Amino acid sequence: MWIFTETGFISIVRKPEHPGVLTVRARDRKSLELLAAKAGVEIKRSPNGDYPYRVFVGDGPFLEWFLDRGGELQYDNFKNRVAKTRGYDFAHALSDVWVAMLQVEDEGSRDELTDAELTDRLTEIDEASKPEVEVKTKKSEFGGVVPDIDENDPRIVAYLWEAFDEETGDPTWGYIHADEKEDFAVSIPFRVEQLKFFGLLTMPTDLTKNN
Repeated sequence: MWIFTETGFISIVRKPEHPGVLTVRARDRKSLELLAAKAGVEIKRSPNGDYPYRVFVGDGPFLEWFLDRGGELQYDNFKNRVAKTRGYDFAHALSDVWVAMLQVEDEGSRDELTDAELTDRLTEIDEASKPEVEVKTKKSEFGGVVPDIDENDPRIVAYLWEAFDEETGDPTWGYIHADEKEDFAVSIPFRVEQLKFFGLLTMPTDLTKNN
């Protein structure tokens, strides 16, 4: 795997002789400094290897370092950002990479967007820009974790239903689509008592499997 960040360029592999760690290589030492500090390891020189610098890190520290890079992303142009963090020589090399990767563009990728594609694009941007709303959770009657929302919240896509089998007295439950709630009590194939519904904001796996 190759990764370019504002701190440099690294190549990551898992060597058969070191299966418990990731071998992370770089052309220059600076590209590895933040990762080495995060993992608490030393940067080793390998002058006879394809890459002259490398570190050996566990999967956990590497993923933490990678997530840190994403969490710090605030720039709107990568090459311009790298010109500030690594200098213009490094940014110039990135420009060469950018030019080389033009060779793999899909045929037709530069065609004008269709009306449907343009509508989808605007919808995606609008949805992505909406702030995330924290939803509190609660326990259902039988111990399931469900959103703490009103039973008729318009965002509901499905319901968890819980009841007691009237004949055996045993607890019973299941999932239904949101539009099935109104007729569910009369359509259930056995008699139940204390029927309760709990709204869900995401579609349960049990329902998606049946579609």
